[in-house]
Amino acid sequence: MGEQGTDYSSDNCNSEGDHLPSVLSLNNKQLDTTRLEEYLEEIVVNEPENVRKIEVLKATNNLLRSVPKNINHFTSLRKLDISDNRITYLPDVFKHLPLTSLIARGNLLTNNSLPKVFTSSKWVREINFTSNLFTGFPEQILVFKNLRYLYLGSNKICSVPNAISKLTNLRLLHIYNNLVESIPESIANLKHLKALRLHDNNLKTLPRDIVTLDNLLYLSLRDNPLVNRFISDMTHQPTSLMELSARAVKLFNIPVQEGEIPATLSEYLSTAHRCVNPRCRGVFFNKRVEHVKFVDFCGKYKIPLLQYLCSSKCIEGEENGLELTSNSDMMRKVLLG
Repeated sequence: MGEQGTDYSSDNCNSEGDHLPSVLSLNNKQLDTTRLEEYLEEIVVNEPENVRKIEVLKATNNLLRSVPKNINHFTSLRKLDISDNRITYLPDVFKHLPLTSLIARGNLLTNNSLPKVFTSSKWVREINFTSNLFTGFPEQILVFKNLRYLYLGSNKICSVPNAISKLTNLRLLHIYNNLVESIPESIANLKHLKALRLHDNNLKTLPRDIVTLDNLLYLSLRDNPLVNRFISDMTHQPTSLMELSARAVKLFNIPVQEGEIPATLSEYLSTAHRCVNPRCRGVFFNKRVEHVKFVDFCGKYKIPLLQYLCSSKCIEGEENGLELTSNSDMMRKVLLG
């Protein structure tokens, strides 16, 4: 095999402790499926001792259209990287192989390219289907309850199913550059999620309970309608001068004598209410006023948070003029971008 260019090496990218898995590297060799099958068959026949040792198979940037069946002989295989090929069909590679990582980015996979079900495996940690042709979320992967890293960016996926809540061990979820219009409320069940990439989609809203993901360290939402819309609203619909003036008068207790200010402003001041938040000294008027505040998120992006400023949206009821009860949900910051 050495004369034909097969490269055996060690790779510590998925190592545990000091263990260095044996790697079979067949990258950039212009292999089609038949030729790869011949390579693998030669190893099976002539080097059976290596068949049991190989834990990583890399066959990227070739001409593969499918995965050869005799890959099932490599019963120690933990990582399979078949990226940047022309693969249109993916068999149930989990049935005979103890894979922890399947990387198939940059292929021609569609919703019809996968088997109806994958064999459930407790070993699977990573699946990468980035840059394929999926139009729907590949629900076959939901059987992998221990999945931690899921890459589905740069497809044509339109929706995310509620059943994604089954992936309770998920740490990273990439669904950027798709056609997704909404994220289900069930996303809040992914308590271990640390990174969520949703940029370049058609999102107009986010589930409110996304703010309960305490472990979330990275969230990207740029180039979604929800971000663009609120930036535009902030730019083109600023708070009125009357609103700002009235708030300043009330907030700083500025004394006003009759005749010193226009009658319209004086009348407007009489409609003031104190904010229902006991820790806030602000006031609001009959109009709801919203504010978009940009804050740093993980030091990577500035994202807009929509806040209600001493707004009537906070009110459940009104007692004795200025004495109001509060709706705690409305006093929370709602993440919008």
